[in-house]
Amino acid sequence: MLYHAYELNHAALAPWRELAGFQKRLFQSSYNPLADTFYGRNMVASCELFESLTRRYGKPEWGITETVVNGAPVTVSESIVWKKPFCRLVHFKRDAEDLKNARSETRVDPRVLLVAPLSGHYATLLRSTVEAFLPDHEVYVTDWEDARNVPIARGEFNLHTYIDYVAEILKQIGEGIHVVAICQPGPPVLAAISVMAKAKSKKMPATMTFMGSPIDPRESPTLPNNLALERPFEWFRNNMIYTVPWPHKGVMRKVYPGFLQLSGFISMNQDKHISAHKEYFDHLVEGDCDSAQKHREFYDEYLSVLDLSAEFYLDTIREVFQNHSLPKGEFIHNGELVDPGCIKGVALMTVEGENDDISGIGQTQAAHTLCKNIPEEMRIDYIQPGVGHYGVFSGRRFRTEIQPRIREFMRSYFDVKKEKQWQKAHSDWV
Repeated sequence: MLYHAYELNHAALAPWRELAGFQKRLFQSSYNPLADTFYGRNMVASCELFESLTRRYGKPEWGITETVVNGAPVTVSESIVWKKPFCRLVHFKRDAEDLKNARSETRVDPRVLLVAPLSGHYATLLRSTVEAFLPDHEVYVTDWEDARNVPIARGEFNLHTYIDYVAEILKQIGEGIHVVAICQPGPPVLAAISVMAKAKSKKMPATMTFMGSPIDPRESPTLPNNLALERPFEWFRNNMIYTVPWPHKGVMRKVYPGFLQLSGFISMNQDKHISAHKEYFDHLVEGDCDSAQKHREFYDEYLSVLDLSAEFYLDTIREVFQNHSLPKGEFIHNGELVDPGCIKGVALMTVEGENDDISGIGQTQAAHTLCKNIPEEMRIDYIQPGVGHYGVFSGRRFRTEIQPRIREFMRSYFDVKKEKQWQKAHSDWV
């Protein structure tokens, strides 16, 4: 009933949001003598704050239409190159003529697959990550679907489906791709590449980079890791799973609601969020439009959440955070034992944040222990000082310190000749 109560509460607040919007327009009107007074600005700020805290945030747009190469603008367009019920693969295609003009030459760039986290937020959370890679790479991103929008007739989506999706994408994109798993995808991406290596696939990636990922949550356990262990698996199944109500497309589908995940995110840093909204109110009253806009942009993204299918959520709780199946060498996928030791020719990089309170130091590094047959000279481990979980893949230090290291790592294992051959054979993908 919780999901129904959530929907009812949203509907009940709709008239009040309309009233707040009317009052906001009233006190912003140039015909209102109170418009530019302290009282008027307070009323406008109050109405805007109420609206921002009570409205539903839909899926944000990527909004990436341009990148800059050598100081020159290059047009970027989105295209869907692969699609399944629970995921779309988005290619951010750079205009070939613009690129040629910017560089005064035709150059082949590495292909990068950014595997976005499926942990409550939309893939657009990686907008700045995409923007950082675009000048020097062909960028593809997994764009996960909100489970409440997938009709129940389209079937289940569990952790094994996730692994199969990743493996299928890698086989479609072809040999030589550079895979970057950001946060949650670490274990299933490592599992997918392990399965492909065991099957001696010819479509193996050139490199794999894991960033802030819970490969082994037993290392430096954080608050979320401990919470997953404090309660039995049945508690999560009985208390965190709800049925999607009408009129959503996924009506009757069992899900872990995004609003529950969001409440968990907020509760971990409650004081910080309260302070941020107080400052937002003050900025609105003071007329500090730039600061207010930065707040809107952040929370428009942060408060946009999606539902996870119940099967995927429960599998992740059990296999990743409770049983630690992959690092223990006990994870079974499609009847086969997953062995990262089968990976030999794929270069490995791990990136962690010094102050990460989601995936502690050592959890991502565990990939090096599991991938024991990758030569030592093909491994890099990097810890970024002074950043938390989100700073691993976004923000100033990511752009200036982390991404350049990943770029150079990828370039070290980039075969231009093979890339030209791939692009010639897959012109519809570039």
